[in-house]
Amino acid sequence: MLSRKEEIERSIITKFRKEIWRPFTKAIREYQLIQEGDKIAVCISGGKDSMLLAKCIEELKKHNKVNFDVCYIVMNPGYRDEIYNQILENARILGIDIQIFNSNIFDVVDKQVSSPCYLCARMRRGFLYARAQELGCNKIALGHHFDDVIETILLSIFYGGEYKSMPPKLWSSNFSGMELIRPLYLVREDSIVRWAKYNDLKFINCACKFTDSSKMDSKRLEMKNLIHEFEKKNPNVGANIFKSSENVNVETVLAIKMDGKKISFLDNYGK
Repeated sequence: MLSRKEEIERSIITKFRKEIWRPFTKAIREYQLIQEGDKIAVCISGGKDSMLLAKCIEELKKHNKVNFDVCYIVMNPGYRDEIYNQILENARILGIDIQIFNSNIFDVVDKQVSSPCYLCARMRRGFLYARAQELGCNKIALGHHFDDVIETILLSIFYGGEYKSMPPKLWSSNFSGMELIRPLYLVREDSIVRWAKYNDLKFINCACKFTDSSKMDSKRLEMKNLIHEFEKKNPNVGANIFKSSENVNVETVLAIKMDGKKISFLDNYGK
């Protein structure tokens, strides 16, 4: 008889093979996210996405022919005891060997009047890169999924006045030789929610005081709801938003940015 941990692991490659495992491994292959000799720090926030990512990476290491090392790190930015204990309990249930380190991010963000979520995200990223580098890693893996990507595209258009996506991998500009990868890039959020419910798992959401007091930025939620409404009429809307980032027709846009420089269509018009 399988243990609960084994049943959860088995569900990823059986029950959710089409929804989670195949998109996960496809992203690894198509975007060349993991190479021979990599040492990857899987960054676990305690939410459903990063916890699933950890289990998928574990499964990949078991079955993959590529030799790579992995560690699972959890940064405690100042969680309340109940949140901290829930992360520990989920790690125990899932059998994830986590390494925890502390930071003072919540204390710093608490003094920030505007854009606390933006500051928190940037500080988290810096702490994670630094810790991963200390552990001898050359990559950090984050739990961003397909819906994060398409929501980012719409956010950039509606609120940023630019077309900007979320790439499956990118080099750090502040930590030399460090790369960020997003292995859940092709996995839909609804699939992750179904996996968690199927296995009766309960994960934390963002656990900071801004979320608790409803002060967090609601723009991403607005994009999420907008996409869901459109998908009721056309199920391909989300896929088409994603595909648009692969099919940018440069000849029809007014300008593009290249290496920080704006290039107008007039620069080459008629030439």
